Amino acid sequence: MEFSKIIKKSQDEGKEKHIPTITLDKGCHEGKDIVRVVVGHEVPHLHPNTLEHHIAWIELYGVKKDNDQVINLGRATWAPVYSNPNVRFQINQIGDFKAFHALAYCNIHGLWENSLKA
Repeated sequence: MEFSKIIKKSQDEGKEKHIPTITLDKGCHEGKDIVRVVVGHEVPHLHPNTLEHHIAWIELYGVKKDNDQVINLGRATWAPVYSNPNVRFQINQIGDFKAFHALAYCNIHGLWENSLKA
């Protein structure tokens, strides 16, 4: 099976929201460039956060403008119940990137993706 076939997109959503929302905040946090990734940004609390069902982690990737190189910019993990899937990545040289891609992992429903052109 190809990896791309196990990653879900917005058309696969049900009542629980899994799609990671990506926003760019250039220079908005003490002059630093921030990429924020959140699951449940559009409609909070539509994804459970229990031991049995939760978002376990989010990863952020950037695609460089000059050579299409994919850079793993970071990963955040959460303890179910006590933490929420909401993370800010401080990105140095944000202008080097033409796009950002996020993956979110639900322990029940698998991998979900979203992308944003910079």
